[in-house]
Amino acid sequence: MLVATSEQLKGREIVETFGLVIGSTTRGQLVTEEVISNIRKIIGGESVEYTDGLALAREEAVQRMIKEAEELKANAIVGMRFSITSVTQTVVEIVAYGTAVNVKD
Repeated sequence: MLVATSEQLKGREIVETFGLVIGSTTRGQLVTEEVISNIRKIIGGESVEYTDGLALAREEAVQRMIKEAEELKANAIVGMRFSITSVTQTVVEIVAYGTAVNVKD
């Protein structure tokens, strides 16, 4: 599955458009992550626990979006974007979305 943030794929022609595809997931903050993160805030440095957790959540959202596109028989997704929203103080929703299309060389 080709996934691009651009609206076109260079050298390929969009021959069919299926429409919007979405993949989402939520990520809660574990108490241990919060304690470690707060210590890092005091002494400085990246909160690796959050960074790693959000990277995994983004990948999960992308894979869910790709699965939806595959169910439509698309072979590419264009205009892909992320949206991250706080659901509560300790939970975020990560959404990957784009337009499912078929392209040919």
